[in-house]
Amino acid sequence: MRVLVGSLQAWNRNNEMSERNSRFQLQLRAGIRPRPRFALCGLLWVSFLLSALPCPADEEIPPSQLEAVRKIRERIVQIASEGAQQQQGQPYEESIPGTIVKFGMVPIPAGTFILGSEETERGRTSDEGPRRKVSLPAFWIGKCEVTWDEYELFMYAPDLGESESSDAPDAVSHPTKPYSDPSFGMGIEGYPATSLTHHAAAKYCEWLSAKTGHFYRLPTEAEWEYAARAGTTTAYSFGDDPAQLPEYACVQSSQYSPVGSHKPNPWGLYDVHGNVAEWTLDQYLPDAYMHLKDGPAPGTWVRSTRPYPHVLRGGSWHDPPERLRSAARGASRLDWKRDDPGLPKSVWYLTNAPWVGFRLVRPAEIPSAEEMYHYWNNGVAMDP
Repeated sequence: MRVLVGSLQAWNRNNEMSERNSRFQLQLRAGIRPRPRFALCGLLWVSFLLSALPCPADEEIPPSQLEAVRKIRERIVQIASEGAQQQQGQPYEESIPGTIVKFGMVPIPAGTFILGSEETERGRTSDEGPRRKVSLPAFWIGKCEVTWDEYELFMYAPDLGESESSDAPDAVSHPTKPYSDPSFGMGIEGYPATSLTHHAAAKYCEWLSAKTGHFYRLPTEAEWEYAARAGTTTAYSFGDDPAQLPEYACVQSSQYSPVGSHKPNPWGLYDVHGNVAEWTLDQYLPDAYMHLKDGPAPGTWVRSTRPYPHVLRGGSWHDPPERLRSAARGASRLDWKRDDPGLPKSVWYLTNAPWVGFRLVRPAEIPSAEEMYHYWNNGVAMDP
């Protein structure tokens, strides 16, 4: 396997000219005519400072941040009232405004399923039980994992220029510039966005919601497993035989693959097994399922109280087959930023985890502004 994480010197080798060239190429791929970017408005910088130092999850929401979220929600509600909502139960494709970049969403029906795995399942670990019935309302989930084509629009938004018709996206904090190529040379166009923190994934969802006028967030752990299983009860969405994995997943490889390169699950989702491990909203607790009521439990999520660990699902390109099972749970670690040269360490990038990505969820119901805030801000982004 190639060495994916370089030294501190490798993280600082990008010069100003290469950054300009990369930005220009990004604009061309996005279908944006490059234009000068004027100074960012004060709201962006205030929002960035507040977001980079989030309050603990149980503290009162800062009024300025809540007001920014309320503005985003008002637009979402307005668009819904104008009849611009997609019909529930139907797949759709959405373009990111001002660009040619698109992403697909797949409808997931309301239903009840059994969360977790049987004790006899090969490769099972104790944190996958006890099994619990969970009920979920209908929602949409990303057909594929979020790609670099999509995420780079958020990463370089201040350079590309936001839409002048609405200042809502400018009120969302944007990532700092990476020290070097966060894809580690594994591919950009059509490949999954990786090496991103839980905070970065959540803030992308906020930015995308502001851009599109549709509410997006990370999936809960229960939503992820329900969608990945797609009505199945086997170890994988295609059955119990790991020998079939290469047909459905990028597994035990030297790098990730373009999204949608393998067969989808029965509900039309690609790469739920392998390629990149996917963030969920939930804080990882080894005994999380013991806290769920039986019979069936609502699809709640475990709110964050500390930076690590958070739950990842699906396994990745470098994981063994048992980590790609529908019930397998992963947990983030502090050493995923081991080679980050910054003090404090970045809230945006994982220098030592090029296997971590995410996909989107859009619930049928629009939550309150307070709920939106907590979906988009875990409150514990800074490392201890």
